[in-house]
Amino acid sequence: MCFGTSGTFGAALEGAGWSPAGAVLVRVSVAALALTVPALFALRGRWTLLRRRARQVVVYGLVGVAACQVCYFNAIARMDVGISILLEYLGIVLVVGWLWLRHGQRPRLLTMLGGVAALGGLALMLQLSGSGGVSLVGVLYALAAAVSMAVYFFQSSTTSTSDGSEVLPPVVLTWGGMVTGAVAIALVGAARLMPLRFASSSVTLLNSQVSWVLPVLGLGVVAAAIAYVTGIGAARRLGAKLGSFVAMAEVLFAAGFAWVLLHQVPTGMQFLGGALILAGVVAVRLDES
Repeated sequence: MCFGTSGTFGAALEGAGWSPAGAVLVRVSVAALALTVPALFALRGRWTLLRRRARQVVVYGLVGVAACQVCYFNAIARMDVGISILLEYLGIVLVVGWLWLRHGQRPRLLTMLGGVAALGGLALMLQLSGSGGVSLVGVLYALAAAVSMAVYFFQSSTTSTSDGSEVLPPVVLTWGGMVTGAVAIALVGAARLMPLRFASSSVTLLNSQVSWVLPVLGLGVVAAAIAYVTGIGAARRLGAKLGSFVAMAEVLFAAGFAWVLLHQVPTGMQFLGGALILAGVVAVRLDES
């Protein structure tokens, strides 16, 4: 639900002149600040634990946070949001494929049927038949976001370590990832490899002119800090495969927010798509048990 708010807040900032990388940098920086005190409290001085898990934090921050968000925001800047989201959610296919190739967890019939139903439902939810043109660069960005999403789920679902040491609490992993992601994006922007543009003018949000502070706080606190912390907690309980399927509910919530707040009433096809997504998740869950 929290991840589903990112499109509204991000589009509001980009519409006011912010660059995709600039919006992502502010998003992860605000999230890092918001989580600093809770993360320090959760660590309780156990800095050795953070050092032992430094590799996981860096991978999570660079790939699951920075790369995933920057790639997706660049994709929607070049082509239709629906196509971008569908391509990004190919990450769930990568999760199942990796578990098959690397760990021999061959998907059973229910998982395959659930995957087909969920992806078909996603296509109906997004009504791809009426989408705009496709940009090759945009497609490459969206596919890179799909790979990053798969890495995010695997890093988030880690519940044990090879040396038997304690895993990082979700709030600590999120905080470390946000700090790492913010530093990485700032360095890339400073090197002028990506444009970092910000604006202090009012933005259009929910058909009203509001301060840019509102969408920034929404992106940083709701769509990043809360979303990532709860996402890690869920992935550790559900596993990477089921967690990636359940995450497709983001599309349902995004449509719901648009319906309630923007008066964009879903069509019959979108309702059918939502039902297929839920059916796909249920099928994968039954296969897991």
